[in-house]
Amino acid sequence: MTGQRSDARRNYSRILAVAEAEVARHGAAASLEQVARTAGVGSATVRRHFPSRQALLEAVFQERIQALCRRAEELTRADDSRAALLEWLHDLVGYAVSARGLADALTYEPPTDAPAQHSCGAALEAAATPLLHRALRDEAVRPGVTFHDLITLAVGIALATEHHAEPAIQADRLFTLTVEGLSPSR
Repeated sequence: MTGQRSDARRNYSRILAVAEAEVARHGAAASLEQVARTAGVGSATVRRHFPSRQALLEAVFQERIQALCRRAEELTRADDSRAALLEWLHDLVGYAVSARGLADALTYEPPTDAPAQHSCGAALEAAATPLLHRALRDEAVRPGVTFHDLITLAVGIALATEHHAEPAIQADRLFTLTVEGLSPSR
């Protein structure tokens, strides 16, 4: 954005601010046309800055994604690899529940040999994979658990609870149930 004219930078900032508010209200289904109208620009201007809905969602959530990546890096120094991984996953679920549309932005197809399609998911994968590998190496999580499994759980919990009266409480409950399992402790 550094090479852009000042009016283009202002448009970008205004579009992003309006998009953040629209996504907070309507989630990933926020209308790009409404974003353009509210920002006082044409639809073509929105598309010039954000060529797809996914690109706009990723820009809206970039700060949260970066915070989750920094948190994963901090947790790699923790003594207990299982606790570190679960703490990061709990943070991811919490962010996804508190920011409508983030779960949709993180939803992606099962992994393939092709490069990652979405930068949000790719950034999180790069940041959290060391946590997962360490927990696997320490036999602190079930063998065969993948990053895709973790994202699928987090997204599933966030999407399943987004319409609850108190989604954060319900998400915490489901997260605990996922981690501890259905059987009572003995």
